[in-house]
Amino acid sequence: MMEHTGLVLEGGGSRGVYTGGVLRYLMEEEIYFPYIVGVSAGACNGTSYVSRQIDRNKIVTIDYANHPEFLSFRNLIKKRQLFGMDFLFDKLPNELVPFDFETYYQAKEEFVVGVTDCISGEPVFYKKDAYANKEVLTLLRASSSLPLVAPVVHFDNRILMDGGISDPIPIKQSVTDGNPKNVVILTQNRGYVKKPQSMGWYLRKKYSQYPGLLKAIENRHKVYNETLQYIFDEEKKGNVFVIAPTDKLEVGRYERNISKLDALYQKGFEDVKKISEPLKEFLS
Repeated sequence: MMEHTGLVLEGGGSRGVYTGGVLRYLMEEEIYFPYIVGVSAGACNGTSYVSRQIDRNKIVTIDYANHPEFLSFRNLIKKRQLFGMDFLFDKLPNELVPFDFETYYQAKEEFVVGVTDCISGEPVFYKKDAYANKEVLTLLRASSSLPLVAPVVHFDNRILMDGGISDPIPIKQSVTDGNPKNVVILTQNRGYVKKPQSMGWYLRKKYSQYPGLLKAIENRHKVYNETLQYIFDEEKKGNVFVIAPTDKLEVGRYERNISKLDALYQKGFEDVKKISEPLKEFLS
C-alpha cells in the first residue's frame, strides 16, 4: 500500500514530543512506513517507532524530563552539555527504559539517521544496515548534539554534530532514496519562518577548526525555509502529506514543564487523528 512512500521526521529538541504523539497514533493504527528518515529528536522518536515500543517516546521525553541528568544547567556547568548525553544515549536506552535493539534491527522498515559532518558542513545519512548493534545510539547522540550545548561525536572517521544543522527536514534524502511520495511531520506550525542565527564571537572561536560547520549554521535558516517551500509546493502537487501543529507552540527547544510537554504530545496524537481519513487516502 505504501510502497515508495517515506516518513520524514523533523527535529526540534523538546518540540519533538509532538512527533512522539503523532507516531503513537500511527502505531495504534498499525501504520508503518517502509522508509523513515529523521534528524535529531525526529530520529530519536523514529527508533522507538521502528522498534514497536509504543510507550517509549512518552516515557523518555516526558516522564524523565525533570530528571536532573536529562536537562539542566548543572549539566552545562559540569559537563559542558545542557542535555545529559550519557544519560540520554546510554543510561536510558540500556538501563532505565531499555531499547529493543533486536526488534529494531530485524524490522523490515528502512530507517535513516541524518547527521552533520563538521569538516564539510554537509549532511551525512546512515541507513540501518550501515552500522551494527548499539552504534545506533552513537548516531542518535551525534544527530542530537547541538553546538555549544553538546560535544562533537567521533564516528566512522568523521566528526559529527546535530543533523538538523545541515538538513533540518530531510525530505530530499527520502526522494533521493526512491520515495516520490512522503509524509512529513513538522514540529513548527504552518507559517513559521526560521530567522538567521546569531553567529557570535564565541561560536566562531569555539568551532574555528570546523569552517564547514560554521557555514552550515550560518546558512541553516535559508536551508530550512527553502525546504519548507519545497515541501508545501510538493503538497500542492499531491506528493507530500504534511502533519504539523495546528497552533503556535508554547513549548521551546529546551522545555522541562511536564504539563506543557504532555499537552504537546496529546496534541500530536489528536492532530493526526483528525486528519486520519485524508492521510489513509494519501497512503492508499
